[in-house]
Amino acid sequence: MTTPPPTPAAGSPLLDAHLVVTRGDFRLDLPLTIGPGEVVALLGPNGAGKTTALRTLAGLLPLSAGQLTLDGRDLDHPERRIWTPPERRSVGVVFQDYLLFPHLTALDNIAFGPRRQGLNRQRARQRAADWLARMGLAEYARHKPRQLSGGQAQRVALARALAVEPALLLLDEPLAALDAGTRLDTRAQLQRHLAAHTGATLLVTHDPLDALVLADRLVIIEHGCVVQEGSAATITAQPRTDYVARLVGLNLYRGHASGHHVRLGDGFRLTAGDPHDGDVFVAFPPSAVALHPRQPDGSPRNTWPATITGVQRHGDNLRIQLTGPIEVAADVTPSAAAQLALTPGQPVWAAVKAAETRAYPAAPV
Repeated sequence: MTTPPPTPAAGSPLLDAHLVVTRGDFRLDLPLTIGPGEVVALLGPNGAGKTTALRTLAGLLPLSAGQLTLDGRDLDHPERRIWTPPERRSVGVVFQDYLLFPHLTALDNIAFGPRRQGLNRQRARQRAADWLARMGLAEYARHKPRQLSGGQAQRVALARALAVEPALLLLDEPLAALDAGTRLDTRAQLQRHLAAHTGATLLVTHDPLDALVLADRLVIIEHGCVVQEGSAATITAQPRTDYVARLVGLNLYRGHASGHHVRLGDGFRLTAGDPHDGDVFVAFPPSAVALHPRQPDGSPRNTWPATITGVQRHGDNLRIQLTGPIEVAADVTPSAAAQLALTPGQPVWAAVKAAETRAYPAAPV
């Protein structure tokens, strides 16, 4: 008689993993826990290890060390010589390009997983029909993938992943293939379906908006390691690397504070609104940076000469990239840019009021 795996205790994570994968010169070392009903977003620049983590969780890549436990069951534990193939894992995956079976209808795409789990054809198709109805796609049951729009295909792929009632749902850039208009509606629908999912969900994405809207918690990795983890509010308020700062739209600098004065590594000094002593980060949004044709007088405590290196549209404003004593991004209105005749190579003065900066402690390096 086979003993069932232990059920995780109340309050314990559904996914409890330490993913260690070595591939050539790259090493992923990622502790990761996700609770029942929790959505965690995994973010990071290209090459950070996001895809490696997803493939490892799905069973497409074995661990080099560490362990992977899902719903109380060890799926991958190299030291104990345990490895579970993908088809025996309670994992559903929505791939970036959806990878629907082109020769099957939407109904049969969704029924495929339940059939593999042992349901007969009638029961599997009934479950698939139920999921199509939940997705608002009942009338598309007989459509093949080529007959579906991008948003419809995404919902069929999500239904196919959820129809197997997975303990872990993996979403690999699930909205990246959609145009801007479709993406907005589909994101709202995805948010609703994830809220109803009782299992653990890992969302792998490059898009900070997807992460902020859909996830309960963010895990950010660089070079295979976690650099920051927490709620969206915590990470947005106190980014701890340049990548995270760019992700949340802030200029970020590290230095040593004495009261309100922060000396950066290259000797440049900033005056911050918050007094500290010791190693700190100083952050401020691009909207806090004012540009002037000559050195300004008056209230700004931080002014410095800069040179424009780039001008790009950013929403309703223009994002101005500046070099000088520090690299900085500034947001200005199109009318202000026209008045200043801002172009690459032009010298300007940048100014930031101390009250618009935020300083917070940094761990010593």
